[in-house]
Amino acid sequence: MQSIFRTLGLSLLLASGVGAAGLASAAAIEVRVQGVTTAKGTVRVAICDKATFLKDCPYAASAAARVGETVVTVDDLPPGTWAVLSFQDENDNGKLDRNALGIPKERYAFSRDARGRFGPPSFEDAAFVLRDEEAVSYIKLR
Repeated sequence: MQSIFRTLGLSLLLASGVGAAGLASAAAIEVRVQGVTTAKGTVRVAICDKATFLKDCPYAASAAARVGETVVTVDDLPPGTWAVLSFQDENDNGKLDRNALGIPKERYAFSRDARGRFGPPSFEDAAFVLRDEEAVSYIKLR
């Protein structure tokens, strides 16, 4: 579990604000991250397909944390099946901080409110279909 969240933090840091080059512009997704309890830090969002889930997600964006709900928009997503991963980087160090057991210390969420039993959820549990239009995804930090 520790390596998965380390990878998530790294992929969000590396991809922050950068869409995948060379893919046709198709849609934007507005991710409404709810459950933000403090205005400290940044809310980071990554959008992954099955091949990149919990690895190097090709699309990412971030926004300054706002109490209650923070809106992060990710542009230029082609139609397909995607999953959203998000966390509040309260100390702005670019990664999801964890305790000695590998359990996240910062709040995080997956699309469709997906949760795993002893680690992150599967792609299938978090996946949704994006069509050729703008979409809104609501996720709640835990």
